[in-house]
Amino acid sequence: MDTLKILVVDDESRMRKLVKDFLTKKNFQVLEAGNGEEAMDIFYEEKDIALIILDVMMPKMDGWEVCREIRKNSKVPIIMLTARSDERDELLGFDLGVDEYISKPFSPKILVARVEAILRRTGQNNPEDVISAGGIVIDKAAHLATVDGKPMELSFKEFELLTYFLENQGIALSREKILNSVWNYDYFGDARTIDTHVKKLRSKMGDKGEYIKTVWGMGYKFNGELMK
Repeated sequence: MDTLKILVVDDESRMRKLVKDFLTKKNFQVLEAGNGEEAMDIFYEEKDIALIILDVMMPKMDGWEVCREIRKNSKVPIIMLTARSDERDELLGFDLGVDEYISKPFSPKILVARVEAILRRTGQNNPEDVISAGGIVIDKAAHLATVDGKPMELSFKEFELLTYFLENQGIALSREKILNSVWNYDYFGDARTIDTHVKKLRSKMGDKGEYIKTVWGMGYKFNGELMK
């Protein structure tokens, strides 16, 4: 398997070196950018970047702008580094398609663990893993979800959420369990972020959105066999 490329974008060279050193030890190839404009140049030059680690506060072009620009053309996973722990920022980030948030200061080992978890969940370690239920098919390797044969335009997190539902069919899942499993860390913000993602997911699934049942006072359950 080819070495996976990760783009690290931060205006602090010390921070880039720290992250690069830990990722390199795990056999990732690391590309560096010191600002948003440089990051965009590298992103368009390199066609096979597997994941982006992106600082929010940067000169010339901040992390939000970079994320908006990338999401116009790509669903590449993005981890946002931020010195701010404002819940509104996090919700904005999720709306823009950010996949993970890590607040500074952080443990490099935790960052690497989250990188590996996201890449694992994209299916790169299990290229033939296909899940299906009730006309919905998920191809993890291709990062493709279809409903009745038609592709769904899902964000990375929506794709992960739908995958998690299909992998746990018929099981009532609490919001806390979904957050810990799909977001892969203890999320201290508002659990409404799950409700927002579920609402968008149901909409994109059309009639099959009814497969995602609300379990009042608890969370959600996916049932790919019953339709009202």
